Amino acid sequence: MVLAQTGAEVRAVLRNGEQLLLTMIIPLLVLVGFSAAPLLEVPGRRIDFVAPGVLALAIMSTAFTGQAIGTGFERRYGVLKRLGATPLSRAGLMLAKTLAVITVEILQFAVIAAVALALGWRPHGAPLEAFALVLVMVLAGTAAFSGLALLMAGTLRAEATLAAANLVYLVLLGLGGVVVPVTSFPHALRVVAEVLPITALTGGLRSILAQGGGLPARELLILLAWAAVTLALAARTFRWE
Repeated sequence: MVLAQTGAEVRAVLRNGEQLLLTMIIPLLVLVGFSAAPLLEVPGRRIDFVAPGVLALAIMSTAFTGQAIGTGFERRYGVLKRLGATPLSRAGLMLAKTLAVITVEILQFAVIAAVALALGWRPHGAPLEAFALVLVMVLAGTAAFSGLALLMAGTLRAEATLAAANLVYLVLLGLGGVVVPVTSFPHALRVVAEVLPITALTGGLRSILAQGGGLPARELLILLAWAAVTLALAARTFRWE
């Protein structure tokens, strides 16, 4: 039942034009546009700087923005209530949604990495070690953004969730070091930006893939803290109806 619901969730995302735009098209446009056009000064090769940031953006698009909006409207239209009454338990439904998010992220990574490699991206570090480190960061980032998505979708009205999720997406895109180095911000703004989950995920992936570094402990702790707080609050406040 969980696998069947996971498949339904994945198909719903891939068939939804707005979701596909958010999860795939926008990250690809950012990747191609900012890696090709010298709009900003970045350290090192432009594609090596932009590619990890776009991978982090893709995770945020799926685990936060897409999930928040989708879950919010499912709650509004009674979909969650009806699914909760089926043999599929509510825990099973949440597991299916989590698996669907991870499945979409795998598809995103495959497409974005292929385009980035075609543009000249060359990740650093030993492939197997880098894969393991990236996987840890991706899972932590997914947990952090999923907690934020469920917290928003489970407490706000669907229309408010739609507006807030898109606004937060744009703010985090601008402040999270995806295409603009955080070091270029004024000190006060940089202090705030450095504790955001998107900044931690972007910085962590960039440290692994662009610099060949080990596990970025500080960035991982920031993501785990966000995950713990948001998931705990979501569990206490989420309304199914």
